[in-house]
Formats: sequence, C-alpha cells, structure tokens
Amino acid sequence: MNRRNWMIAAGLLLALPGMALAAKKPGYLSVTESVEINASPAKVWNLVKNWNGLHKWHPAFSNAEIKSGENNKRGAVRTLTMAGGGAQFDEELDGFSEKNRKYSYRIISDSPLPVVDYSSTILVKSGKVKGTSVLVWKGKFMRKVADNPPAGQDDAGAKKTIIGAYQAGLQNVKKLAETK
Repeated sequence: MNRRNWMIAAGLLLALPGMALAAKKPGYLSVTESVEINASPAKVWNLVKNWNGLHKWHPAFSNAEIKSGENNKRGAVRTLTMAGGGAQFDEELDGFSEKNRKYSYRIISDSPLPVVDYSSTILVKSGKVKGTSVLVWKGKFMRKVADNPPAGQDDAGAKKTIIGAYQAGLQNVKKLAETK
C-alpha cells in the first residue's frame, strides 16, 4: 500500500468512531396503525371524537380532564390519568375536524412513555365495503433516552410501546363499535 492510500485508510479508520456515535443518536420515529371495523364511519367517529373521552375507549387510561381551553377546540389541554398506577401527563389539541373525522394532538409534559416530542393523529375513514370503517392512529416521536438507551427504551422499544398502545385502543374501539 503506498503512502497516499495508507493515509486515506488511516483517516477513514479515525472517522469510524464518530460515525458510529452519529448513527446512535436518536432521530424521529413514526408509527401508523389501523384497524378495519365492521361499523359505519359515523358510528366509529362518535366513539372516538370526544377528545376528552380517551379513557372511555382506551383501556390504558382511567381518566381524562380538560385543564384549559374547550374540548375539541384547538389549544385545549387535557390531563390524562393512566390506569393501574395513576401516572398523569398533559396533551394539547393541535387540530380537530368534524368534517374530516380527524384530530391531532401532542404530549406537552413529561410522560411515563419512553418517548419525547410526540405528536399524533387519529382519523376515521370509510372502509372498502359500504358500512365499514378504518380507524387510523399515527404518531411521530423520538425515544426519551438519547444516548445508550437500555433495552426497551431504544428505537425498537419506543416503537413497540407506541404500537402496543395504539393497538390496545384500536382493538377496543373495534370491539365497542361491533358489539353495540
């Protein structure tokens, strides 16, 4: 190996640790989950549209309370209480559309979830078959532990937690909509 090639190789080797560290830095993650429901979009929307009623259809929550603003109005802040432990955190409503059967919100306080900078949207669409619906829940976030996260709090763990939370809510809405 001539001197020039050796210098290039040495430079690349010196750069590797920095490149490895850069690869471990967290970036935004996203999750989109959905469920097909054998009920009309209007019926499904009526189950989920009350932004302050998450605890009525999601089994992980025991209460929701408007802290400021007005329910289903942009800027409203709710405090959620988790079931089985009472942990609480706040979310702010960023948008609500009755016409489009959709709302968006974000977490604005520390939460027990392994994520930060979390924003989410819930949407009810018509299904492929008349009289059916698709309930979509999507979110964007970063893992809470930035450097060297322990197992379960890395990117895969953060995504798994959010997917589990979304699926618990989606499956419960499906059950409620299809049995009432």
